[in-house]
Amino acid sequence: MPEETLFETEHTSTRAEAAAYLRALADKLDADGTVHLSGGPNTLDLTIPERFEFEVKAERETSRSGGTPELSLELEFEWKEGAETEAGGGTLEIT
Repeated sequence: MPEETLFETEHTSTRAEAAAYLRALADKLDADGTVHLSGGPNTLDLTIPERFEFEVKAERETSRSGGTPELSLELEFEWKEGAETEAGGGTLEIT
């Protein structure tokens, strides 16, 4: 299935700034799930359903030239447009 990017932004951030973004997102999730994204000229309004797939992934990427590895932590929310996701899946703990 082809992928269409609806919104994307990337910038350097401090841990405190990233925590503030995540807190704001958490507040929106606790409320009605409506999230307004804005970065530069791009904006997008999303309504995240009550139930969705939540993926957390940590990766180490090493270049073929042997440079310094790059680490990443990715959080992904995924759902079928117009549908709730069935219950199930594993558990996650962040300590």
